[in-house]
Parts: sequence; C-alpha cells; structure tokens
Amino acid sequence: MLIELGGRALEYRFTRRRRRTLGISVDGAGLKVVAPLRAPWREIEAFLRDKERWILAKLDEWSRVPRAPLLRCLSGESLPLFGVRHELEVRHGARAVREEPARLVVSARRGARPVHVLLAWLREKALHALTPRAAHYSARLGLREPRVALSSARTQWGVCTEDGVIRLSWRLVHVEPALADYVVAHEVAHLVELNHSRRFWNVVGELYPTWREARERLELAGASLPILRGKP
Repeated sequence: MLIELGGRALEYRFTRRRRRTLGISVDGAGLKVVAPLRAPWREIEAFLRDKERWILAKLDEWSRVPRAPLLRCLSGESLPLFGVRHELEVRHGARAVREEPARLVVSARRGARPVHVLLAWLREKALHALTPRAAHYSARLGLREPRVALSSARTQWGVCTEDGVIRLSWRLVHVEPALADYVVAHEVAHLVELNHSRRFWNVVGELYPTWREARERLELAGASLPILRGKP
C-alpha cells in the first residue's frame, strides 16, 4: 500500500484482522498497519495522517540503524558482549576463549572452525548470566526458580512454555544487561499470566517499570546484532 506523509511517498504493509482498533508499528522492514475487518479506508488514512510525525520520526530512526554484519570469526572482526564492543583475535591452540578488556581471544586447533568455539562460549556465557536473573525476578513474585534454556531464535527473544520453562535467545549475550533484564522479566511475568493481557503488563511493570523504553531500545539494538556463520 502507498500513502503520502510529510511530502514523502511511503509504502506500508497492510493487514485486516478481527480486532477493534487500528494499530501501527515501525521496524527495519518499514511501516506496518493492522486494521479491523470493516474499518473504512478514510478512517485508516485519517489515523495515519494523525500519527504522521511519529511515523516519520520512527522511520528516520530505523534508517540510521546499521545492518547486521555477517561474521566468520576472523581476527579484526568485532562483536558486542553485554553491550561493549570486543575485537576478535583468532589463534591456533587448544579450544578456548579468553575474555580481555575490549578483546576476545579465540583459540581453535588446526582444521577446526573457530566460530564453533566462539558460539559455544557465547551460549555458555549467556546461560550463566541469564539464569540468576530469572531466579531474581521469580523470587520477587514469590515463585520458585524456573528452568532456563537457550534458543537460537533471531526474532523472538524469549518464550515461556506452559510447563514453566523459560527459553531465552543466547543472542541476548550481545545486548546491554539492562535490556536482557527486560526480556527475562517479561518471560517471568508469563509464569503468572501466560498471555499479553492488561494484567500481564501490570506484572511486567511491577518487575521492570521502564519496560516500554527497554522494548523500543531492544528492537533497535537487535536489528544490528552480528550474525555468526556456523552452528555450535
């Protein structure tokens, strides 16, 4: 679909669903509009024009986000670890990763793929950092510590299963601890409300009052996280 806002011709994704209100969102793919099944076009366009300043500001914000780099685990490449940029140094040697200030030294035997060593280390680092945070937020709700597992999801930061297992993307190891904390708090809140109702968001707000800001920052940060080629 196409609409002119602020003198700019904008393409947007459009869908209709069984809902009562119009909804808009902006991400790396652009503007998305979701409308009730019978909403008239004049109402939809009026809504978009009313949100013009917000839409244009968000589109400009996303246009400044760098694209996710593809890393092969070579010396000189860099990646964020808990929000801090670290340069990679790859050596031959016993399988290991050594963390130094602003540097990760990755050692792999000849013929082995250093990226596998790095990925395994990052996953271990993520699990070690995220598990106690889940215990922390669960305790605040008077719940016992949940089992935490890792996923390799790139678009879903976390999920809480019906049997109370919290799965978190290991890629949270890349972002600032405060942003990873939001995801953990979000999933722990699902232990109480396995939905996205108002009651659920009230629980999230109790655990993490600034969740709205964190969610927006995480969306932007996640779009530029590196993609490591290879599976551990």
